[in-house]
Amino acid sequence: MSSDPRDEIVTHLPALRAFAFSLTRNFALADDMVQDTLVKAWTKINTFEQGTNMRAWLFTILRNTYYSNRRKAGREVSDAEGVFTESLSEKPAHDGRLQMNDFRRAFVQLTDEQREALILVGAQGFSYEEAAETCGVAVGTIKSRVNRARARLAELLNLDEDDRLEMTDQATMAVVSGARPSGALG
Repeated sequence: MSSDPRDEIVTHLPALRAFAFSLTRNFALADDMVQDTLVKAWTKINTFEQGTNMRAWLFTILRNTYYSNRRKAGREVSDAEGVFTESLSEKPAHDGRLQMNDFRRAFVQLTDEQREALILVGAQGFSYEEAAETCGVAVGTIKSRVNRARARLAELLNLDEDDRLEMTDQATMAVVSGARPSGALG
């Protein structure tokens, strides 16, 4: 007897919310996108193929929702001085705070495609194949985006090969280093 695929959806909510936030950099908008994604997934659950990757299917719906919304909006909110970015999270109360701020400023300078690839492969722990499927591109394209994004981050952060960024956030470290965050699926 096969289980209802709708039962699995709830297990992916934290990852969906984190991915939505990484795309929008706005908690309220991210929550709205996750809700839209869930409504679309729920109403189209009959198109989900049992035995395939539910997480990748949901992330694809979320990603498509994000790009559809961007096309509709027709413009992006400018945050050149980082005022909005600074208000998004609580700063850690240790020495890594400055490096985290530097990382945030560098991360928002990446292209949407590079940020998306780093979040999927680095922070969310997707395999290159899963990320490629989610984004609708070739595996080589994802690998290229990740490598170029990491190189660009290293350049923006003035990191040499021997330098190490000291942060407590494992997902951020995974984005920069290529190591999977603990607890990541994939």
